[in-house]
Amino acid sequence: MTALPGLVLFAVAMSGTPGPNNVMVTASGATFGLRRTMPHVLGISVGFPVMILMIGLGLGPVLVTNPAVHRGFKWLGIAYMVWLAARIATARRPDAKGANRRSRPLSFLEAALFQWVNPKAWVIAAAAMSTFVSLADNLWVQTGMIVIVFLLVTLPVVSAWAGIGSGIGSVLRSDRQFRAFNLAMATLLVLSIVSLFYER
Repeated sequence: MTALPGLVLFAVAMSGTPGPNNVMVTASGATFGLRRTMPHVLGISVGFPVMILMIGLGLGPVLVTNPAVHRGFKWLGIAYMVWLAARIATARRPDAKGANRRSRPLSFLEAALFQWVNPKAWVIAAAAMSTFVSLADNLWVQTGMIVIVFLLVTLPVVSAWAGIGSGIGSVLRSDRQFRAFNLAMATLLVLSIVSLFYER
């Protein structure tokens, strides 16, 4: 409990700083609106704490210490992020003339599973477990506390990013402005993944 204030501040900072999740929900909010982006937001808000729980149960070290699996996740993450960036860059308003009618935001499950190939999610999860878990105390209780804090913090923070995107989308008057914004979001998504891999 003495570490709880620090854990909450850590969760707010990590959930609120720009990264793949926040870039994607901002772009989704601008393209599809806040309501249609909420399954994406909920997928992140639930999927990431579940990932922390699985790491706390011992799955994380198994994946990270196995070089083949680690490389596989790394390159799967790169490929998927590039595909998502291309999808964002070419997105048009759903009501725009000639827009792809099959275009849609990520679903709850897609967003939840995305956490496992999101390098920033791995960095945050590893930092949370190494900083706020003591071997002298009950691992289950500590992991549970981290999971609960991220569940409570991630939803409002990521929702705010989606709301910002929705607000931006409402002031983008022309297709040209909209395409420029989506191209900027796609570029930020690629840069976020590149910078994280260079850090590692």
